[in-house]
Amino acid sequence: MQKNASLTTPAAIRKMVRAGDYSGNTSGFAPGFVQANLVILPKQYAFDFLQFSQANPKSCPIIASSRLPGVADMPSVGEDIDIRSDLPRYRVFKHGQMVEEVTDITSHWRDDLVTFLIGCSFSFEEALIAAGLEIRNISEQKNVPMYVTNMACQSAGIFHANMVVSMRPMKPADAIRAIQICSRFPSVHGAPVHFGDPAAIGIKDINKPEFGDAVTIKEGEVPVFWACGVTPQVAIANAAPDFCITHSPGHMLITDIPNSKMAAL
Repeated sequence: MQKNASLTTPAAIRKMVRAGDYSGNTSGFAPGFVQANLVILPKQYAFDFLQFSQANPKSCPIIASSRLPGVADMPSVGEDIDIRSDLPRYRVFKHGQMVEEVTDITSHWRDDLVTFLIGCSFSFEEALIAAGLEIRNISEQKNVPMYVTNMACQSAGIFHANMVVSMRPMKPADAIRAIQICSRFPSVHGAPVHFGDPAAIGIKDINKPEFGDAVTIKEGEVPVFWACGVTPQVAIANAAPDFCITHSPGHMLITDIPNSKMAAL
């Protein structure tokens, strides 16, 4: 299945994913609508994770959480959502180690699980494209490249991590424009955290991202880095809770929330 799915509604894409007809990344899908990262934890860890997210809003901007432990719907972000089946791909962690990657987590579901949805950089890409800026991962039909940096997040409870960043190459003038545009979207990571020398934030090889796919950096362009919602996966690996489920990087929940509602101005 090709990415012409981006021409359909969020509900239609979720239905297609739930049916098992698509399990790829969602970069460029459903222009105009918010995509969300996913963290699902047992109730005993939920408060620590909430504190970690509130202490690190650039990396972990929470846009919604489950109403009660064990519920699988998310009515605040979309109609007829089943969090157990409406993302293309999930990762299951036990004691901080990923043990399985699946397309449905119904068999893993428990009554004590709490769901968090975290803002995703795919949401602000629409505003950048509208301003005439090329988004290389979209034009090359790849998952956005993501890297673990040397920038420490603020710890909270059992959770601690260095920030993960996503990268989009741009000409310097376009990078400045991207900073201006993304400053309006604090709920989906906001302005870039760095651009220029990757080594300055601890990235050894820009062509070897820890998550996602490498993209072309053309002559005269600089890498531009945004805080990324994969950061919680590093925090989970460090904290090693006995059980956790996340999205697979780049495989997001597509919500019914318009991107325009994420704008601060």
